Amino acid sequence: MLHLRIISPADRTDEIVALAERTVGVAHLAVLTGAARSPQGDIVLCDVAREAADELLEALGEAGVPQWGAIAVDGVDLMLSRRAEVAKEEAPGEGADAIVWESLAGETHEESTLTVTFLAFLTVATMLAACGVIIDSAILIVGAMAVGPEFGPLAGLCTALVRRTPRLAWRSLAALLVGFPVAMLVTGGFSLLMDWLGLFHEAKFLAPRPQTAFIWQPDAFSFIVAFLAGIAGILSLTSAKSGALIGVAISVTTVPAAANAAVALSYGNWSETRGSAVQLALNLLGIVIAGTLTLLAQKWFWARQRARGPARA
Repeated sequence: MLHLRIISPADRTDEIVALAERTVGVAHLAVLTGAARSPQGDIVLCDVAREAADELLEALGEAGVPQWGAIAVDGVDLMLSRRAEVAKEEAPGEGADAIVWESLAGETHEESTLTVTFLAFLTVATMLAACGVIIDSAILIVGAMAVGPEFGPLAGLCTALVRRTPRLAWRSLAALLVGFPVAMLVTGGFSLLMDWLGLFHEAKFLAPRPQTAFIWQPDAFSFIVAFLAGIAGILSLTSAKSGALIGVAISVTTVPAAANAAVALSYGNWSETRGSAVQLALNLLGIVIAGTLTLLAQKWFWARQRARGPARA
């Protein structure tokens, strides 16, 4: 269940209450008259089944609530209520399969913003991967994958393509197109510094590396794995199963490929630089294609669900 808190001018409260009452899947509707101070008005509270939330939010948006009021949505971890159970049974579909588009757009908007924190995480992850490349450590490579924040902008780009929101698309592209070059540039400098300190050695980099050679040797599985990871990542976001994102993070070779390219470039190894760049491009492309197709499939599926049993009575 999701909990909605709506601030409404007094003259629009009846309209909002009517929308909530007409939505199958809504429970625990309450009105606090005159409780809001900024902006002034009433507060309308209700709980809604996740599978019915998108239609209610869409109706509230069409009514103009975000323009002259406010809508806050919170997830409810525990709900002990027979009425809530009935609401979930009445709503079409299953909550685990439902997409709350406004929530997805808000989450991807935040995660796809180019910030100092984003750059710091991506740079640290790339430097960790560089260490893993030099000592041929699969553990460090996996750790770097888990630290990398690049799935946020990729998910934002997929969402932007499906919802046709150019601003989110440009924001996501900016994070990727600025983030990776900055991380690679810093990692290249880090590699040269470590070499000067005697901690990195070109001989180690050129020696056989059975644990990490896959990073700069892309093949068909590079795209296949990225494609499957893109599906899993988007499903984890839309179903609120964020724990699955960890598995996605350690299955794609974006950060390690960027790190290997940076180290190879610092040593003038053009062959590995090209191979790593291709690996990076294949992973990014596979995730974006898979994520976009997954969102389109979910959008089509929920359109059919709503056509069979509309959430609004």
